[in-house]
Amino acid sequence: MSTQKRKSGDEDAQLGARIREIRKLRRLSLTQLGEMSGVSASFLSQLERGTCRASFGTLRDVTEALGTTLAELFNADQPPGPRIVRHAERPQLIHGGARKFMLSPRPLSHIEMFAGEFDPGESTGEDPYSHGDSQEFLTVIRGSVDVQIDGRSHLLDAGDTIEYRSSQLHRTVNVGDGIAEVHWIVSPVTVPSTTGSTEGTNDE
Repeated sequence: MSTQKRKSGDEDAQLGARIREIRKLRRLSLTQLGEMSGVSASFLSQLERGTCRASFGTLRDVTEALGTTLAELFNADQPPGPRIVRHAERPQLIHGGARKFMLSPRPLSHIEMFAGEFDPGESTGEDPYSHGDSQEFLTVIRGSVDVQIDGRSHLLDAGDTIEYRSSQLHRTVNVGDGIAEVHWIVSPVTVPSTTGSTEGTNDE
């Protein structure tokens, strides 16, 4: 085998190992990642083992599903340092009068942090949900909320914190007259599942 081919094979293996590492940190199975990225689980398995190559378009789809970037994927060995998430650059999800912002820099590793803002009467959704089986903390920054866990209500005011398992069905509702703001911390990172269900096990 030529030196060039051997080097290329090593790079493929390193790239595949990096994808697998991030997928495991995100607690995603190959099937789940395939559904999120539009790439078949069998191809992803080969990609992680370094036995095939992906186009940049495919890699872009995979990295977006993993919550990372191509630059971070190819620069896994760069020295660690402070990573900043600017207020104006926070990834966000807006649904009616509820807003959720990701505070954790990507790629996510062992912990994820979110900020939530709810207009009066707004919530995380009509139905409770679960995701994985991680330790989850919710701290009220402003206002008053009702945190419903497995059908039981817990009224919290500014400065209060509640801890529970993310596998428990939970829902947060603003019960105050003004905007409520909360912070969530989840460790290890999880992937939201469908309402009322938990995640499946990871594929190899």
